This record gives sequence, C-alpha cells and structure tokens, in this order.
Amino acid sequence: VQLQASGGGLVQAGDSLRLSCAASGRTFSDYNVAWFRQAPGKEREFLGAINRRGYNTYYAESIEGRFTISRDNTKSTAYLQMNSLNAEDTAVYYCAADPKSLNVPSRKIVGYYTYWGQGTLVTVSS
Repeated sequence: VQLQASGGGLVQAGDSLRLSCAASGRTFSDYNVAWFRQAPGKEREFLGAINRRGYNTYYAESIEGRFTISRDNTKSTAYLQMNSLNAEDTAVYYCAADPKSLNVPSRKIVGYYTYWGQGTLVTVSS
C-alpha cells in the first residue's frame, strides 16, 4: 500500500490542524494505521493508531486529549486532528500502515510498521 500524508503547514499556537493520510494500491481496510512525528534532532515518536475498521484507537499519553485519529475507509484515508497546537508540536508528521494487530505494545515502535508515507511538516509559531 502507498501512503501520502498531507495537510501540514505553518500555524499559530492554539490553532488546530487536520492531517490526512491517503492510501492507494491495496485495500485500505486491510491495514491498521498509525501516526508518528519527528522533531528536529529527536527520534520518531509514536502518537497513536487506529485499527482497520476504526473501532479502536490508541494514543500516546503525551498527546491524548488534544489529538484524535480517525479514518474513512470509503475514501481510503486516515486523519489526525490536532487541537491546541504549541511550539513543541513542530515536527514532520508521518503516517504508517501495517496489517498486524495493534493490540500489542509493539504498536508504538517504528519498526512495527511496514508501509510509510513521506511525511508532512507542521510548524507551530508561538
């Protein structure tokens, strides 16, 4: 499956932004989807994930309550809604997909996911 992340840009602190992850090439509903981000000089960080049908979501404690992951399998697209953005949210945001179960601690690991989008840059000015 090919993934294309989009929706990044320059926003002000306190703003909201929605990122999209469009899939092609395979049946989107066969894949669980995760979102990661990588800030300058830091390791790629797990943000959250959503299972194939969108029934279950998992979030990192650092963003829980501000970020929401959803998906629309009819559009082969997953979303990351980000609210109350601050300067620490500045990073390149990536979506990833894999058919393996999310009901394991490994869901937070970069290497757990086989397919990756190219990343979209979010810059939050304070």
